[in-house]
Amino acid sequence: MTSPATQGTYPYPNEPTWSRSEKAIARTVFDAALKRELQEVIQKTKRRANQIDKPAELWDLERYLTQRRKHIDSKYDFRSSRLTRVFGRLLCESRVSEDELRGLREDKVEAIRSCAKALSEDAT
Repeated sequence: MTSPATQGTYPYPNEPTWSRSEKAIARTVFDAALKRELQEVIQKTKRRANQIDKPAELWDLERYLTQRRKHIDSKYDFRSSRLTRVFGRLLCESRVSEDELRGLREDKVEAIRSCAKALSEDAT
């Protein structure tokens, strides 16, 4: 049972709450980044498909697509409890820009920047 002191608090204390307008901005940025990444996969898939000469290469393409789908599915998670990390990763990968995040509260943008920085340091 929830105590009155904790009613209405967000279940993830380190993740800020997102206002309705911020959620709308986040959804637009999220969808645009996902669309751009899927377009990259489409273009690469077309190039690879055009180079297929042997049956085994067909299955290589299938493996590539399965791998990309799993990677994209794990990366693009629109749950509020995950948005800071998702946008941090997308910012780190240059899949979104800070300009696209305009309209979010500064504390969220700072948390996203911090996450991106930590991820880039982990990558090196």
